[in-house]
Amino acid sequence: MNEQETPQETPPESPPPATEPGGTASSNRNLMIVLSYIWILFLIPLLFEKDDKEVQWHAKHGLVLSVVEFILHMLLSVTGIGCFFVPIVIVVFLVIRVVAIVKGLNGERFTVPVLSEFADRF
Repeated sequence: MNEQETPQETPPESPPPATEPGGTASSNRNLMIVLSYIWILFLIPLLFEKDDKEVQWHAKHGLVLSVVEFILHMLLSVTGIGCFFVPIVIVVFLVIRVVAIVKGLNGERFTVPVLSEFADRF
């Protein structure tokens, strides 16, 4: 008896991986992530990249960082100790922004314990 050779079935091709589980990736995502952390410029990605969930996450965190920095700056400026602590606040928030930009460009997220929890509520 001749055994008929059965052709091996090739496994079905898997669909290409999705860019983001919650949204469509923007073609200018890196630029928008950088703008998210540059003070008032967070409004650009927040308003114009509504379909990209990753950009929205960074924009919301940039919004919270900017508001908290502004409030701290105003509170310290009104008090007499502002001249000593305002430069420290500015440097600390600048470092946070740079780290957040670098991590964002590498596809990661930088979370600041209290601020990120607040931003995630939006």
